[in-house]
Amino acid sequence: MSVAPANAATSSTVLGHLDAVTAVKGGVTVRGWAADSGTSASTTVTIIVNGAATRVTASTTRRDVAAAYPKLGAAHGFTATVNAPAGRDQVCVTAFTKAGTKSASLGCSTVTVPTATPYGSLDAATVTAAGVAVRGWAIDPETAAPIAVQVRLDGSTVSTVTASGSRPDVGRVYPTAGPNHGFSTTAPVATAGNHSVCVVGVNVGRGGNAVVGSCRTVNVPVTASTPAPAPAPGGTGLPSGSVTSNGRIWKQAYKQDFTTPAALGQFGTVYPSIGTYNGYSDTSGQGKYTPGRVLSVANGNLDFWLHSENGQPLVAAVLPDDYAPHTTGRVSIRYKTTNTDGYKFVGMMWPSSDNWNEGEIDWPEADLGGTPRPASAVPGTFSNGGMSFQPSTQMFADSDTTSYHVATTEWDKGIVRFYWDGKLVASTTKAVPTTPFRVTLQAETAIGEGTVPASSSGHVDIDWISIWN
Repeated sequence: MSVAPANAATSSTVLGHLDAVTAVKGGVTVRGWAADSGTSASTTVTIIVNGAATRVTASTTRRDVAAAYPKLGAAHGFTATVNAPAGRDQVCVTAFTKAGTKSASLGCSTVTVPTATPYGSLDAATVTAAGVAVRGWAIDPETAAPIAVQVRLDGSTVSTVTASGSRPDVGRVYPTAGPNHGFSTTAPVATAGNHSVCVVGVNVGRGGNAVVGSCRTVNVPVTASTPAPAPAPGGTGLPSGSVTSNGRIWKQAYKQDFTTPAALGQFGTVYPSIGTYNGYSDTSGQGKYTPGRVLSVANGNLDFWLHSENGQPLVAAVLPDDYAPHTTGRVSIRYKTTNTDGYKFVGMMWPSSDNWNEGEIDWPEADLGGTPRPASAVPGTFSNGGMSFQPSTQMFADSDTTSYHVATTEWDKGIVRFYWDGKLVASTTKAVPTTPFRVTLQAETAIGEGTVPASSSGHVDIDWISIWN
C-alpha cells in the first residue's frame, strides 16, 4: 500500500492518500489516510457521493503513515462505508487540515453499486370470496433470511407476512439467497370496484423498502349477501361468507377452525401465519408470555394451558390474522374456559400503533369461569389523566364461560356493539376507535387479585374465530 503526500508543502498542509473505493450493496467503502502536516492530531475527510457529503474522522491506526511521517504518529487512517444509490456513482474524497482552513482532494473514483433494496415478483393477485389472494416472492440482497412483505391496497398496508415459503425456482436463479422466499396470503378488501394491489419488501440493512415486481389492478365485483342467522346458544359451526348486520354487509376476511393438530411447542410451526407475543410480561406483571409452553391444538380446539413452572405463571396471546390492521371490524369466537383462580381471558381489539390513547375494545372479558362483561375505552382519555371506559354501567352476559358460547364484537363507524350467542349485551357510541386496530386473543393472569396460586392450572379452548371487514 503506497503512502503518498497530497501536498508537498511543509507547514500545516494536507497530506493523505485515497487507497481504495469499493462498491458494496447499497453503498461504497472508502479507505485511505489523511493528516495535517503541522500536528499529530487526527483530522477529517469528506466523502462525496454524487454530490452528497459525509464527514468522517481519520483516526484509525496506520503504522505505514507513522513510518513515513514519524512526527505525525499513526492516528490518521480512515475506513468508512456510506450509502450510495444503485448504479454508477462517482466518489470523491477531500481532506482538511486540523483547523479546517485548508483542504486538498485525495482523488475520485467511479464504481458500480449493486442494489441493497428488496426485489422480487408479484406473480398473481386474484379476487376471492375472502379478499385478494396475492402470491409471489421477495429477497433482500443483504441477507439470505426471509424478509417481511407488506400487502398494500390502494396505498394502505392491509396485511404483513413473512416471505418464507419454498420457491425452488427462485433458489435456482438466486442460489446465494436460497429457495425460502415465497409469499402467499389473502388480504381483506372492504369495497367493490377497482383496487391497486402492491407488495412492498421490508428492507434489511442498507437501502429502503421497495415494491417487488409490478403493482396490479383488480376488480372486486358487487356481491349480494344473505344475512347470516344469529348463532344459537352453545355455538354453531364456523361461519363462512359475508354477514349482514345492522344494515351493513360484512365481508369475511379471515376464518380459522383449528382442524390441524399441533402439539405443545409446535403451534408456531403448524400455524405460522398466526402471530404470538413471546418473552415479556402480561398486564398484571405476574405472567410471562410463553406460547411454546401454553399453546396447542387438539380435537379442533386451540388450547391455552395456563399454569406455572418453577413459580412462574405462563400465559399466551395470539393474533389470529397476525398484525393485520382493521379500521372497522366484526369478530366472532366460539370458546369456553375452565373455572380457575388467578387467570383471565379477553378478546381484544388493540391499536396497531400500540398507542393506548387511541382506545381499546375488550369483549369477551372475564376471569376463567366468570361472566363476561364488555368494555371499550374512550379514545384520548388516557392522555387526559386516566383511561375512561364505556358502557359507564357494567353489563354482563347471561351465562358464564364454562360451556361453549359465541362472543361477537361489531365495531362499526360511530358505534361498537357486543353480542353473546347472538343477543345484544351492550353498545356504545361514546367509545369508538377511529384508527387501525389489530385482533388479539389474550389469556393472562388476573388483575388486582393477588399472587397467582402456584397450583392453579386452567384452560381456554377456542373452537373457531371469524373476522369480517
